[in-house]
Amino acid sequence: MSPSMIAPVVEEENKKYQKGVKHLCDNGVTKVPTKYIWPEPDRPIFTKSDKLIKPKGNLKLPLIDLAELLGPNRPHVLQTIAEACETYGFFQVVNHGMEGDVSRNMIEVCKRFFELPYEERSKYMSSDMSAPVRYGTSFNQIKDNVFCWRDFLKLYAHPLPDYLPYWPSSPSDFRSLAATYAKDTKEMFEIMVKAIIESLEIDGGDEAVEELEEGSQLMVVNCYPPCPEPELTLGMPPHSDYGFLTLLLQDDVEGLQILYRDEWVTVDPIPGSFVVNVGDHLEIFSNGRYKSVLHRVLVNSTKPRISVASLHSFPLTSVVKPSSKLVNELNPPQYMDTDFATFLQYLSSREPKWKNFLESRKIHCIR
Repeated sequence: MSPSMIAPVVEEENKKYQKGVKHLCDNGVTKVPTKYIWPEPDRPIFTKSDKLIKPKGNLKLPLIDLAELLGPNRPHVLQTIAEACETYGFFQVVNHGMEGDVSRNMIEVCKRFFELPYEERSKYMSSDMSAPVRYGTSFNQIKDNVFCWRDFLKLYAHPLPDYLPYWPSSPSDFRSLAATYAKDTKEMFEIMVKAIIESLEIDGGDEAVEELEEGSQLMVVNCYPPCPEPELTLGMPPHSDYGFLTLLLQDDVEGLQILYRDEWVTVDPIPGSFVVNVGDHLEIFSNGRYKSVLHRVLVNSTKPRISVASLHSFPLTSVVKPSSKLVNELNPPQYMDTDFATFLQYLSSREPKWKNFLESRKIHCIR
């Protein structure tokens, strides 16, 4: 086949993948297409020197009891938060008050959204990263050379009245249930961010808390359909979160892995809990004391998986820099000032990988 004949075929194949993995699965895909097959060293399980590399046992993250945090035991809980942010970059929150209908309803209505016909979901497809609602696939479907086994729905959520009219109107109860969830997670974030600032032992940290409370909130609903060959692909590639703090709600299907002591370990999902992780902005703000840790997502061949990440940070117009309270002659700034526009410019110029953006903001970085 001549090159002039191959090009239209390739273009047609790419169009098919742009519709997402849910669309592929709904149309009966039985093998992972080449576009989704990761290089052997990047796969979750691969053969090297004829040995099968098996994943380690599940990791139980430090547990933060929100009721304890708000009670007389607060100093001890703050110490646990500090240690978790320094050691793992992750912890799990229980007794947060959302164990009941709010979180259950959010998972359920998101499942129903992804079960809608493709034509209904595709109304929200956009390559505009600042769109109030964006449906898409992979990690960055414009830049990714290899796709990952994931569709997503991104919803800007603060200020809620500004964005709510743009959110999907189908299923009919999507807006009401998602709005309740967005408000409740924002309240949880406000409790957690006060604890984070306090755990850093910053005098006069109220200014940062107030700025973060008025900051950005982006909700990302992730759909990982069953994959016929999960050993060949990933649901999400290794990455750190751009933002200050992420609150993640998962269903009961495991898949989240974090890089801990140079090993990929699966996080043990605790029903009804939230996984909270340090974002790049918190690493910058803490001047490197708290680490945004690489994480990725595995898929499986039998069960669909839904997760909802609520990413919180400073206002999109803010400049993010190390806290002046944590910088001195002995501990100079480790990161350059940054902002959302710099991040978008970076993303538009290359394929995002690992912690490359944060590395580019380090002062010692040679570019």
